[in-house]
Amino acid sequence: MIIRCIPRVMRIQLPSSVILASCYATTALQTRCTQGRVFRSHKTILPFLFSTASSTSTEACVSIDNPLLDQQGLPRFAKIEPSNVIPAVETLIPKMDEEFAALEEILSNAESFTFDGTLDEVERIQSKLGYAWGVAGHLNGVRDSDELRDAYNKAQPDVIKAFTKFSQSKPLYDALSKLETSNDDDESSFEEMQKRRAIENNIRSMKLGGVGLEGKEKERFNEIKIRLSKLGTKFSNNVLDATKAFSYTITEKSDVENVPDSAKGMWAQAHCNHVKSIAKEGEEEASMDSENGPWRVTLDGPSYLATMRHIPNRSIRERVYMAFLTRASEGEHDNTPIIYEILELKAEQSKMLGFDNYAELSLSKKMAPSVKSVENLSDLINDKALPIAYKELEEITEMAKAKGGEDYASLEKLAPWDVNFWSERLKEEKFDITEEELRPYFALPAVLDGLFGLVSRIFDIRVEPADGEAEVWHPDVRFFNIYDEKSGKHIASFFLDPYSRPADKRGGAWMNDCIGKSQALKKDIPVAYLICNGSPPVGDDVPSLMTFQEVTTLFHEFGHGLQHMLTEASIGDVAGINGVEWDAVELPSQFMENWCYDKATVYGFAKHYKTGEALPEDKFQKLKDQKTFMAGSMACRQLYFGQLDVELHSNYNPANKEKENIFDVQKRIASKYSPHNLPLPEDRFLCAFSHIFAGGYSAGYFSYKWAEVMSADAFGAFEDVGLDNEEKVKEVGALFRKTVLALGGGVHPMDVFKRFRGREPTPDALLRHEGFV
Repeated sequence: MIIRCIPRVMRIQLPSSVILASCYATTALQTRCTQGRVFRSHKTILPFLFSTASSTSTEACVSIDNPLLDQQGLPRFAKIEPSNVIPAVETLIPKMDEEFAALEEILSNAESFTFDGTLDEVERIQSKLGYAWGVAGHLNGVRDSDELRDAYNKAQPDVIKAFTKFSQSKPLYDALSKLETSNDDDESSFEEMQKRRAIENNIRSMKLGGVGLEGKEKERFNEIKIRLSKLGTKFSNNVLDATKAFSYTITEKSDVENVPDSAKGMWAQAHCNHVKSIAKEGEEEASMDSENGPWRVTLDGPSYLATMRHIPNRSIRERVYMAFLTRASEGEHDNTPIIYEILELKAEQSKMLGFDNYAELSLSKKMAPSVKSVENLSDLINDKALPIAYKELEEITEMAKAKGGEDYASLEKLAPWDVNFWSERLKEEKFDITEEELRPYFALPAVLDGLFGLVSRIFDIRVEPADGEAEVWHPDVRFFNIYDEKSGKHIASFFLDPYSRPADKRGGAWMNDCIGKSQALKKDIPVAYLICNGSPPVGDDVPSLMTFQEVTTLFHEFGHGLQHMLTEASIGDVAGINGVEWDAVELPSQFMENWCYDKATVYGFAKHYKTGEALPEDKFQKLKDQKTFMAGSMACRQLYFGQLDVELHSNYNPANKEKENIFDVQKRIASKYSPHNLPLPEDRFLCAFSHIFAGGYSAGYFSYKWAEVMSADAFGAFEDVGLDNEEKVKEVGALFRKTVLALGGGVHPMDVFKRFRGREPTPDALLRHEGFV
């Protein structure tokens, strides 16, 4: 998932990463994520990870006392404290206001305009506050604390107001409009194409940011903008707090019978850590006993998924499932009223800008031309997927009835907390392989080596550890440099935060930019944050042993990172993922997942962490065979969520909630797209759907499927030449790097795809990969 924060210039619809909402879906049949960018929406899964291009000025933006003002290099994470946030904001906003007022004066009196004198200058003016606020937002997602939350929430309205001045500046809008109509000497050059796209994107963003509004209408629009930002942050915090608030301690060994050792170790360690956290001084420390317990189950992603898949006790699964399904739906953390207010405010805001509903506003900056086109694609895939999903559910149910004993014998259909448990048993029976058998072959250090070997093989880059070259926010975080193989030049870097930390880190997985490439800021080496929530090591002598799903998540987020880091676009507004239409931003990430089923790639890392033995051939074949296992159900889940999102932001009227509430809408959409049909009466999944209520995916969750059409078709180019044809694969990889990864938002994504594939995308490859044809 991608987490988009304050876009550059005026793309300030203010977002906050990946949410993304937690990547862990209610049914846990599929867990994906990704992100978006720029003046998009100030609310994403992790609150507000803004664009963080650092200042190139050597003037008074450096302070030894406040590390957020020291912007000469990478963030000083080891020094940053919550107490630094408000002083930094209070220092930088007045300076930014002063510099922008001076620019507006120049633009108002100018007869002609240049790109450098408008957008480049705006980027320079915004960079200092953008850097500081971006770092604060990042830490708010990966090192949460009450102090940081308070500081962030207090500073947020002032930051929004400061950036809103850019999006509603008439002198700047007039200057860009004149630049747009001016004739360039060579509009076919990549530099001029970047400029054209940056100008067009910012003009559109300014229109959507209220530049055309006046008087009380403008005042109301800005009130809504600030209120939506606060609501998004509150929504996200409620989900995090509700997730952290629940735990269930298992003491009976029979309740963990046949549960994988890795899961028991994780739960035993969670219990041990919890006891340590509440122990009084002088009390004897708890010791971890994964074999005899106790075992502490939580709603954190890896813990929740392991519970649903492996705990044999139905009542425990039901309790944990219902807690997950009802997160943030009652008491002080209830997100229900927040959802209604968000929907009402977005509808009001959209009408101010001339749209019938928020979905139309959202699609005005995406590839999909209309709500109907989104529905058409969803129905096309649903027609193939739903019959398969029904058969999958029927097969699971029959197995449960046959092997589950009297608890299941008379059931007409499985309860939701049974589905993942029995689908896991069916997978083990069908393919004679378990998740636990594979874990020893997926040790994180080896998986990283394999991932880096793949990108070296197909993209001609070299990834090298650079631990110690950058300050980090947690001891688990690592730092890497990327070099171009041909030139040997250092071209990018990234932080990797691989493990789940329920106490202070939000759930899910995402990529965001730490430093973006920008000629205006003289930044030539982009730096990315890659955040996962994988299984941490259990014990001192065992590395993180990953599930295969965690492996694909790592590849997914690295794909986002590659588009940010390998960009050849030099204009900040369109470099990397900046300026890329939201429904195309998942292309590189989902493309990378396909390599997890490529033999050469898998055997580059699938070695037993103790013996070094390669993954047996038969296990790899079974891994490939199970690629399409439950594919119908997983596809329907994504379609269901996507259409529910679109419906809530288009046809639904929250003012009529007495006749049809949001949960009624959920049932209505589920009846069409879900093989499980109507949700449980207690279902409050929407209260934790952070993607669309606390992130940049409002009326855009469909982007996962939209982009998956392109990503599958793109991988088809490698399949066409033969994945074992090293020379040809390298040629196709070079073209993919030169187009999809290099051009960023500087070229429209459809044109980018056609440059790579030679034609527009078709759904044929996706349907084939999913086993639907």
